[in-house]
Amino acid sequence: MFSSKVVYILRYFDSTGLAESSRILLTAAGVEWTEEHPEWPQEKPNQPHGRMPVLVEKSTDGSPDFVICESSNVDRYLARTYGFLPADLKQAALQEQVRDLISDVNGLFTGYVYCQNANDKAMLIAKFESLLDTLIEAQTILLKDNGNTGRLFGNSLSYADIVSYGFYINMMINAAQFKPDIANLIKPKLTPELVKLISTVEFDPLTEKHKSKDGSLAAAISA
Repeated sequence: MFSSKVVYILRYFDSTGLAESSRILLTAAGVEWTEEHPEWPQEKPNQPHGRMPVLVEKSTDGSPDFVICESSNVDRYLARTYGFLPADLKQAALQEQVRDLISDVNGLFTGYVYCQNANDKAMLIAKFESLLDTLIEAQTILLKDNGNTGRLFGNSLSYADIVSYGFYINMMINAAQFKPDIANLIKPKLTPELVKLISTVEFDPLTEKHKSKDGSLAAAISA
């Protein structure tokens, strides 16, 4: 007999990184899930496309487990499955473009981390900061247009809220291992609207059980 209860495994490094939004989504969905930290790079060939994070949805009927990778893909799948993205395609697209802008900012920082040339690193961090300004401006406008409730869209926790929070906790705390002054770069840029968003997500009843590996972002900002 097979269980009808859906159980998930999330595979990633033992850090916030690109999997934090997925952790928050799984917690907010109220589903059963565990986390695995594969030995890297030894386990790389055993992951889909050699990539992480990986989401494994355990089979409930004896069929093969459902396995996907890539952080944005995992997040979108979970958000659609558990109602954090609207069914209306146009309304969903408005939230998804926020995530795509976040991915572009993340990409520039990743390029900075792996770049070896000092001049190129300076250029990449300048581009990162410029696109970060664009992201913050876009998010602040959305928050104001939504009545400054601490929500980017509507009146309940959304996909856009969660991925935005995941981005800032990763950048302001975890990314310090690659750029020690990163929090000093980002913190002065945060608008009151964004600070409210961060607090609203962190203390939402659906997410309050989630304990980030990096602690409280709201506390780090107010410190």
